[in-house]
Amino acid sequence: GNLSFEDALILVKKRAELMAEAVPVGQGAMAAILGLADDKVITLCEKTKGIVEAVNFNSPGQVVISGETEAVTNASNLAKELGAKRALILPVSVPSHCSLMLEAASKFKESIEKVNWQMSDKKVLHNVNVKVAQNIDEIKENLITQLHKPVLWTQTIETLVSQGINTTIECGPGKVLTGLNRRINRDINSYALFDNKTVEEIKNVK
Repeated sequence: GNLSFEDALILVKKRAELMAEAVPVGQGAMAAILGLADDKVITLCEKTKGIVEAVNFNSPGQVVISGETEAVTNASNLAKELGAKRALILPVSVPSHCSLMLEAASKFKESIEKVNWQMSDKKVLHNVNVKVAQNIDEIKENLITQLHKPVLWTQTIETLVSQGINTTIECGPGKVLTGLNRRINRDINSYALFDNKTVEEIKNVK
C-alpha cells in the first residue's frame, strides 16, 4: 500500500541499472565469509587496503563482504588465515551494499522522489536499520541508504522473534532466506513459498 505495483517495478529496474553503472565490470566483487564472528570480519575489512566492507550479516558465522575486487580477494585470504572455514567469491555482477554504491544511491534518490508515496497500515521492518519507518520520508531514506549500507538480516529475524513472530514465509524462486532464518533462530517456523506443495503446508500452519 505504500506505492503502486507499476511504480515498484520502475524503481526495481532503475535501482539495478544504477548499481550496474556504478562500478565497471571486473572492478567490484563480493565474498561470503563462513565461520568467523561478525566483529572479526569487520576488523579484517578495516585492516585490508582498499575498499572492502562487511555488508550482509546473514546469520551467525556467515557474513558477506563487498568492495573493490583486489581488496575483497585480499580480505578473503586474510579471513582464511584467521580461521574462517571458507571464503567464497560470489558470482555477482555488482559489489552491493558498500560505499562504492554511494553515487548510485544519490541518483536513485531522484527516482524515489518521482513516485507517489503513501503510508500503509502494514508494518515493514527495514533491514538497513531494523526499524519500522514512521513516515514517508523515513521510507524513502531507508530505500536510498540500503544501496550502500549493510543488510542486517540476523538482527531483523531476531527482532521479529522478540516481537512474537513465530512463522516466516519466503516468497521467491528459492529458499536461501528460509535456511538462514533457521540458523538464526530454531524456534521460528520458516517456509519457502515456491511450489504448490509448500502452499498447502502453509495453509495448515496455526
